[in-house]
Amino acid sequence: MKRILMIVIALFLCCVYAMAYTVVIDPGHGGRDVGAVGRVSREKDINLKVALALGRLIKKNYPGIKVVYTRSKDAFVGLDRRAAIANKAKADLFISIHTNSTAAGRKGTTAQGTETYTLGMHRAADNLAVAKRENSVITLETDYKKTYEGFDPSSSESYIIFELMQDQYMASSVDFARMVQRQFAVTAKRVNKGVHQAGFLVLREVSMPSVLIELGFINNRKEEKYLASEWGQKQLAKSIYNAFEAYYRKK
Repeated sequence: MKRILMIVIALFLCCVYAMAYTVVIDPGHGGRDVGAVGRVSREKDINLKVALALGRLIKKNYPGIKVVYTRSKDAFVGLDRRAAIANKAKADLFISIHTNSTAAGRKGTTAQGTETYTLGMHRAADNLAVAKRENSVITLETDYKKTYEGFDPSSSESYIIFELMQDQYMASSVDFARMVQRQFAVTAKRVNKGVHQAGFLVLREVSMPSVLIELGFINNRKEEKYLASEWGQKQLAKSIYNAFEAYYRKK
């Protein structure tokens, strides 16, 4: 009888803990902001499908965890609004999902693989290029210069501020980012391009551990085929979920 009682109490405590945990999933781009474009697919669509699949996995396996989406349909949401949603929800983890592309655009590239970013100063030109591309969405927002205090996503000088910032959630963010990359390699068998730091506005504004994931290169024809497929999207979502589960269980 005592053993049964202890099991019931343990299950109750697990549920209480889970109920207090909130994950915000952020499908990048949306609406009039299509993001990167491939030969047969668009970034905004890939991001949303993977994000929704990830949310379903979390809800199915951890029904007590609250899952919040910054968008659950094809709608435009500003970067400041995405961060506000996460902060208002008092999220414990923020996962922003994106699809990569190179300057070559639709002409195609041989670049391939997944990479995960945390907030920080770019240490390589490639990292800065990714940050500039993702941050450029703010130019679609009304009064973006006022909202982001004069930040110019195309100016390298604007990114100096990120070197001065001390992110109290950096250790946790990097820990989760490494788990994500490990799972992409193990579960989805993708090329692991590693964990990096760069100045992403959406990560700067949130007050919790956070990462920005690049699922793969939409202008790599072979990789685009995978990204646009239901199988590929499920594998990518499962990879992120496996990383989340490992991260969550450590808490």
